Amino acid sequence: MKLAPQNKLDGVKEFEFTARDFTRVKALIHQRAGIALTDTKQEMVYSRLARRLRATGIVSFEQYLDDLEKGIDDGEWEAFTNALTTNLTSFFREAHHFPILAEHMRNVKGPIAIWCSASSTGEEPYSIAITACDVFGTLNPPVHIIATDIDTNVLNTASHGVYAIDKIAKMPPEQAKRFFLRGKGEQDGLVRIRPELRQMVTFKQLNLLADSLPISGPFDAIFCRNVMIYFDKPTQRKILDKFRPLLKPDGLLFAGHSENFLYVSDAFTLRGKTVYELASPAVNMRNSL
Repeated sequence: MKLAPQNKLDGVKEFEFTARDFTRVKALIHQRAGIALTDTKQEMVYSRLARRLRATGIVSFEQYLDDLEKGIDDGEWEAFTNALTTNLTSFFREAHHFPILAEHMRNVKGPIAIWCSASSTGEEPYSIAITACDVFGTLNPPVHIIATDIDTNVLNTASHGVYAIDKIAKMPPEQAKRFFLRGKGEQDGLVRIRPELRQMVTFKQLNLLADSLPISGPFDAIFCRNVMIYFDKPTQRKILDKFRPLLKPDGLLFAGHSENFLYVSDAFTLRGKTVYELASPAVNMRNSL
């Protein structure tokens, strides 16, 4: 029996992109980064990966994915992952978290360690650093921030700390003046985070799906906001299991506004609006029975 040819996805495209190609992409990015792509992301996937085909000179998605799986170019895995990673962020996004963080910092004795587990282009860890400076009234507070992301492109942007000036348009003018340096001449229209704040943050690549995470706690706070929505429930549970031993007994876990960890893991309890803390040993013991 002769099989019917594979249908293309709707629309005329520069490259052939079949339903089978999309299924392979979904499987590969889930295996590599835990991201669970829905069928609504077909056009996004085509648009982003078509750039990789042009950059590599490959003429079909089938060949591109074959080469990827064969490991012909190890560096292409990084480019593939970077292309399919969504990085939406801003300074003081979900602003209700930062007063909670500030109060928590005031109650911590000794140096404070914070992990920003999906730092993107740096706005989140620098917002944490600004909060720390405000709490302690100095540009050199006893706070260190580990900021990680799977995407090497955004980490490069974050480590430089240079942004378009409209990124801080909603920030109070006094705060913007204290923590950012305005560009002049060719740098007009840009701002750079003060060097003291950049020194507070260590950026490094990290895949939350790695068998062992190349960081050590314990942390006074972990930020994992608007990341879990891209993972399925089993993947979310695995990540939360990794967070548990890295958080201090009185530490806080900050989640995104559309994320709910209570239905994923019994290791954490809700403390406030999308802010979690470790469940008591009694609760964990009861749930394990």
